[in-house]
Amino acid sequence: MNIYVSNLSFDVQDEDLKEFFTPYGEVTSAKIITDRESGRSRGFGFVEMSDDAASKKAIAELNDANVDGRTIKVMEAKPKEDRPARSNYGGGSGGFNNSKSYNKNRY
Repeated sequence: MNIYVSNLSFDVQDEDLKEFFTPYGEVTSAKIITDRESGRSRGFGFVEMSDDAASKKAIAELNDANVDGRTIKVMEAKPKEDRPARSNYGGGSGGFNNSKSYNKNRY
């Protein structure tokens, strides 16, 4: 089961996240999500556990737990939705306003 963990301290690392869940069962992966540009934690992550019963127990017991002075939220992760590729402002090619004059379209 894939588990979403939020409101984490920015100091929590992948290994720390894994350690929070290990007492409940086998953790197959634990990943803190980081900002692409700065590399800094975004304050949330995902944990995968092989056993659904252990996952549900971990969610029940760790949700609203206090970790590093923060109350974390733990829940089953929702499947990632297929999203269309992001485009520049309005979905057209050519960037903002489809490369047309701003004032021409405004008046």
